[in-house]
Amino acid sequence: MPLTPPSDAELDIMIRARLASLGIDLNQLPAGTASDPETGSPGQASVLASLRSFMRTTVAELSAYQVPFAGAVGTADPALLSQQAAPPALYPSIDTARRTA
Repeated sequence: MPLTPPSDAELDIMIRARLASLGIDLNQLPAGTASDPETGSPGQASVLASLRSFMRTTVAELSAYQVPFAGAVGTADPALLSQQAAPPALYPSIDTARRTA
């Protein structure tokens, strides 16, 4: 049975709960999408829309990563693991520059 992607409301609840566990309260931001003219803080709706997009794209790509294996299904290839097979990186150009320098 295929998984059903979460709705916007479900993602909003998860995002607010995760931020609350880190001590971040989105209610401190201005309501709606308009930024606060004095501080430049983004509106709550803008922040939630951006975080929903992040959860649906980047997090999904990273969670789909599997360690490469050769041999029986479910067994990792020790040669690849000993070489520390490169996991996906958010910013591969920065990571590549760091390793080659």
